[in-house]
Amino acid sequence: MNLEEILLFGLGAVAVIIAVRWVTEKTGLPAAVLLTLIGIVYAYLPGPNLELEPELVLTFILPPLLYNAALDSSLLDIRRNMRTVISLSVVLVLVTALLIGLGFSLWVAGATLAAGVALGAAVAPPDPVAALAVGRKAGLPGKLVTLISGEGLLNDATALTILTVAVAAHADGNFAFDNAVGQFVISAVGGVLVGVAVAYAVRGLKALRSDPLNANALSLITPLAAYLICENDFVHHYVVISGVLAVVVAGLIVGHDTPRYTTGASRLQTSAVWRLIDFLLEGVVFLLIGQQVPKVIDGLAQYETSTIIIALTITLGVVLLLRPLWLVITQWLPRSLHTRLGGQVDEDDTTNREVPLTGKEITVLSWAGTRGVITLAAIFTLPAGFPDRELLHFCAIAVVLVTLVGQGLTFAPLVRRLGLRANQTDKARLRNEARSAAVRAALDRLDDIQEQQHDNVEDEAIETMRRQLQVRLDRYRRRLDLLEQSESSDLPTSPQYEAALMVRQAVIDAEREELLRWRDAGRLSDDSLRVLNRELDHEELILPKRNSAH
Repeated sequence: MNLEEILLFGLGAVAVIIAVRWVTEKTGLPAAVLLTLIGIVYAYLPGPNLELEPELVLTFILPPLLYNAALDSSLLDIRRNMRTVISLSVVLVLVTALLIGLGFSLWVAGATLAAGVALGAAVAPPDPVAALAVGRKAGLPGKLVTLISGEGLLNDATALTILTVAVAAHADGNFAFDNAVGQFVISAVGGVLVGVAVAYAVRGLKALRSDPLNANALSLITPLAAYLICENDFVHHYVVISGVLAVVVAGLIVGHDTPRYTTGASRLQTSAVWRLIDFLLEGVVFLLIGQQVPKVIDGLAQYETSTIIIALTITLGVVLLLRPLWLVITQWLPRSLHTRLGGQVDEDDTTNREVPLTGKEITVLSWAGTRGVITLAAIFTLPAGFPDRELLHFCAIAVVLVTLVGQGLTFAPLVRRLGLRANQTDKARLRNEARSAAVRAALDRLDDIQEQQHDNVEDEAIETMRRQLQVRLDRYRRRLDLLEQSESSDLPTSPQYEAALMVRQAVIDAEREELLRWRDAGRLSDDSLRVLNRELDHEELILPKRNSAH
């Protein structure tokens, strides 16, 4: 493809992504599934096509996606559920890779253990993008969102490390388990250390992060820097370190520190930039997945049908059956092992009793195992001459299509059918209690200021601010009273609350219209209009959506 064709392809891709977003908002269908199917259809049409370049995906697409996901995750929640997250993102990935490797070495003609483990490593890590996009819309409970996102953040590092070990084992002609474990530990520990170092380096740039443009620039280069520190040739000459894990750890720490070390303007702008990047990169990724199908299928001509069926059966069988079986087994283990592999401490229980996952939670987590870009990017990194490379490509893309389309389309109906939804009333009550506490702290600070020496002008300012804060506090208390009286998990409706939101929105709209009339009449410059509109935009931004968990 020449430069003009690439530009036209990019413009067409953005147009498709925007159209698919509009369709998903109207129909509720998962965007990932629609984009993948569109990519498959486009791949069979005449015209230019893009091939998935694994190095490009692993260097420039995967780190930003993982970093943004880590920024939006909760370090405290993941740490609180660390045992379960490690069970799914490390132990389950290892077991999946080994089982597929053994299955290939035993039943697929001519296949080696290294080839099977390489495939198992590629298909083991679920991509939580599609599941979380649907799950959040369906109101999935916070604990499950944490487990799915935490697993998705860490399992890529595990899978890529195992894949590296498998490729090295093929080159050496021997798959040494003890050597593989040692290399995995070194890679993981190194990735964590680099991630912590990068996060603390970003923390040290507090003065720069107060400016929105500087904060954006630093945020964009942080995941690339963390990844390249680990994955450059000089470092690899001495030790193999997980760049993916470094990106995730840096993102979790920076996201945890962001409210403390950045200004409000920086956070608003950085969040908006990352939402756009995430939207476009995810769309391009799923389009690319679909476009790889014809090429992969063409590479199967050299294999017998029975070999393809056996390989596909082993791969899909392990991927689809092992995950629910693993989740069930971890609930039956003795308490000491259960705490390590699958439990969550009940914070309201003073005995710290582990609370196992319920049957509904296990079902939802089992069905959240959609595979995506990391699977294809990983399998396409296999070097030329790697045994059964084309067969491995086919099995990997088959797993992606089966899980992405099959589980992606049925995930939301399954969540609704099970009735496993977050308690919106509890969430709204907690937020309003926090708001009330924040306002009371502000009132206490006003009392402290008032006790200091000041003039009459400051007295008037203090009293004006006190009245404004008291109005907010009264509003939060009325909302809390309504929430306390609710016996349902759904948000209670309040005519007064809804009317207040409607009136505040109408007032903002009237102000905007008047400013536009001033601009159109030549009484206000566009420069000034943008400044005043930005003030109204920020005021509108803090308004909750109607009937939301405010």
